[in-house]
Amino acid sequence: MDFSQIFTKPYAKALLERFLRYVKVYTTSNSDSADAGNLPSTPQQKDLAKLLKEELSTLGLQDVQITPECYVYGFLPASDGYQKAETIALLAHMDTSEEVTGKDVKPIVHEQYDGKIINLPYGISLDPASDKDLAFSAQVHDTLITSDGSTLLGADDKAGLAEIMTCIEYLLQHPEVPHGKIEVLFSPDEETGHGMDKVPLNLLTAPQCYTVDGGHLAELETECFNAYKSELVFTGVAKHTGTARPNMVNAVCMASAFVQALPRHQMPETTDGYMGFYAPLTIKGTIEQATVTLLLRDFSSDEMEKRKALVQQLADATAASFGGTVTVTHTQQYVNMKAVLDQHPLVVDNLVKAYQAAGVEAHFMPIRGGTDGSRLTELGKPTPNIFTGGHNFHSRYEWASFGSMLYATQILIELCAVWAQSER
Repeated sequence: MDFSQIFTKPYAKALLERFLRYVKVYTTSNSDSADAGNLPSTPQQKDLAKLLKEELSTLGLQDVQITPECYVYGFLPASDGYQKAETIALLAHMDTSEEVTGKDVKPIVHEQYDGKIINLPYGISLDPASDKDLAFSAQVHDTLITSDGSTLLGADDKAGLAEIMTCIEYLLQHPEVPHGKIEVLFSPDEETGHGMDKVPLNLLTAPQCYTVDGGHLAELETECFNAYKSELVFTGVAKHTGTARPNMVNAVCMASAFVQALPRHQMPETTDGYMGFYAPLTIKGTIEQATVTLLLRDFSSDEMEKRKALVQQLADATAASFGGTVTVTHTQQYVNMKAVLDQHPLVVDNLVKAYQAAGVEAHFMPIRGGTDGSRLTELGKPTPNIFTGGHNFHSRYEWASFGSMLYATQILIELCAVWAQSER
């Protein structure tokens, strides 16, 4: 990979300007609202949807629209002579995580990064000594984008949005690059796990799709966790605290004891690679009733069943030891997409060819999470995931490699051409 050349791409300026424009739009989603059936879960996501719709229309895409559930759709017709090429779809999501505020993002561009510690205005420091990806960016004198440290950046997934839009613009400006019909879909609420709940399959005709929602340069993701969200409701007996003995049962204490009983060595912060985990998200309630929200993740379906069983066993044992009761509800969020993708090798093979054409050697990585592609694959549309160049997602330490963003854009351009040639 030649970073000195990638910065000379004709779309570099447009990509950066587009990305900086998108991250300034407040689009934080809300899990409670999404769980209650609201899509989008927050009204601010509609602001970015309107902006994207306007840009797609200005570029000249066809059938551009925003669905009632806030999906932005449009398509680029096939090049002359390539109308019989297979349709592909490019996807990214508009919302940002609620774990850190995404309101009033103030992006900072750091050109020709030299490897020094980056001290952001709000007390956040990025140190290449503890971040190998940041150290790599220093070696190639990359351009980096951060927030000012008071918010997340929003590269997850506004980098993906910007890369797809820039790819489409390039194809329109360069008719010599062949392509079949290219569909574009920008979704709400990926971060809440509800991004594909109302996906407009009546519009999305492509038999294969690609999400642009990954991380470091060269990563290509074709497998992900099996995912469940578990809700445990502990019920106790409320009494005045002054006369509680002997029969008060404190549901908050039960909930806390349950979380402490979970295997400490199987938490997100103590696992990596192909290791699964238990992730307590919230404990809230009163003496009479307290709720624990928990994520369960594992690459193996059999191991996931064991995790669900352990949660039930620990919950029952905790409730019994306090003299209370508990109900456990497991809700499936998505399944590992590897088995389906293995049945459609051309989808991944063509993507690998696009990486190669862009001068990037694909590095297969498991997704320690999920994407809208996980759900789409489950719905019968095989959907691998492409890197965006973003790092440290969902945090004030988030940063994006502009060089990697340029490579991701070039891969998308090459991918469209590869599909045109392979189906001609």
